[in-house]
Amino acid sequence: MIRTRTTVSRRQLLRSTAAASAMLALPALRAKAIGFAADDVLTVSATQAAKLLRDGKVTAVELVEKCYARIDAVNPMINAVVATCRERARAEAAEADAMLKQGKSKGPLHGVPFTVKDSFDTAGLVSTGGTLGRKEFVPGTDAPIVARARAAGAILLGKTNTPEFTLGGGGKGTVNLVYGLTKNPYDVKYQPSGSSGGAGAIVAAAGSYFDVGSDYGGSIRGPAFANGIAGIKPTLGRVPRTGHIVGYGGPFDSFQETGPLARRVEDLALLLPILAGPDDWDAAMAPVPLRDPKAVDLKSLRVAYYTTNGQVDPTAELQATVMQCVGYFKSLGCTVTQDMPPKMKELGDVRQAFNGADGREHIRRLLKKHGTTQASPGLRIDGDVVPSAEFTRLCEAMDAIRSEQLAWFEKYDLIVCPASERAPIPLDYERPADRPRNASYTSEYNTTGWPAGVVRVGTSTEAPGLPLGIQLVAQPWRDDVVLAALAHVEKQAGGWKAPSI
Repeated sequence: MIRTRTTVSRRQLLRSTAAASAMLALPALRAKAIGFAADDVLTVSATQAAKLLRDGKVTAVELVEKCYARIDAVNPMINAVVATCRERARAEAAEADAMLKQGKSKGPLHGVPFTVKDSFDTAGLVSTGGTLGRKEFVPGTDAPIVARARAAGAILLGKTNTPEFTLGGGGKGTVNLVYGLTKNPYDVKYQPSGSSGGAGAIVAAAGSYFDVGSDYGGSIRGPAFANGIAGIKPTLGRVPRTGHIVGYGGPFDSFQETGPLARRVEDLALLLPILAGPDDWDAAMAPVPLRDPKAVDLKSLRVAYYTTNGQVDPTAELQATVMQCVGYFKSLGCTVTQDMPPKMKELGDVRQAFNGADGREHIRRLLKKHGTTQASPGLRIDGDVVPSAEFTRLCEAMDAIRSEQLAWFEKYDLIVCPASERAPIPLDYERPADRPRNASYTSEYNTTGWPAGVVRVGTSTEAPGLPLGIQLVAQPWRDDVVLAALAHVEKQAGGWKAPSI
């Protein structure tokens, strides 16, 4: 059975965004009624849940029912899960339990419930990509990475909210005209970031053990940061984009990667080998083996760090968070140097110009392809078409900076840097007019294609009660270094903490 939310109008969307704080002014009163004990099975990692299932300590049916009960309790407040497949999930859970009784297993995720960002195709379950033209679209097949998770035994619970085409948040986080606005489970007056905001919110709220997201400019790492969980954007070419609403191909292809979000880093290490590898369609994929993060010698890492990219300075507490994590590597005996890749501003400038070089005709083609006649307010469809000579110059300039940065990275194994310039932001946040659009702390690593991850480090005083995280980046194809470093930081800082709702 498929359940979706009622489509919201443009006027309703704008009204709900502006008035979100007033509409949900009593989260603490509700939290007492629906919170869970710290030792609840919902709070364990996916890795631990899989072991509990194998050991017969819990059943898949119990986990699915607990997840749905949790979703039903928190979703009215945060609007993270936008469609469910309850009958199928319950049937698959019963089948999983029967197999375990017979000593059989589908794989390392056998019986573990999960959710998927609504930008991915899911067989038999509505897959809108946040665009009105697809509000009733039900694919016949799963995207490869969804199919791989299910083939490994995971049980799909439903879909999580995303901006239109994953690109249309317009500074408001995760919002669209199909399902409306998603909110942060630590404080519903704040954004969960985007575009995998629904994924980050429900995983943080312990309604799902993990989610599969996508990252075009920070869309896995931003929600991991804002929701206090762990997420990794793998090396470009590691995990296929097939079946994603903005998938393989075209001049902007190299920016897009897909990967997992979970409460614990050990789950990212479990999930990435399952999701990774060529799928015989996404032509950018490469059959590069994924190394074991447990084999990484952390003490030998050459670490570079920076607290600011020189364009927009992070807040003092975020710069202190970087230094806190630098200390974790210094204490291991790592060689640590304050440094950052050259020409970061220039790379951001080139990408910004490149993004709009076709007048954003690629976005209008997406709208037309999916039959959408009314775009979300935050979806940029403006831009000036540049001459072909300027377009090819931008391509050459971007590649030249990529090469220069790659040569720079030969001196180091790991970068420790901010994931954001500030703590999670309010729903009514307005971008300062003088803030450069290209001043991201995440999108540069989409442009290079390097693997990058985020894990929770602490709690904000600027946005009281909301999480803070750190970004760690490694050389291409060294996703294992990112995972090992994230695990080290998580062990020192504690990682995910349950929200009050």
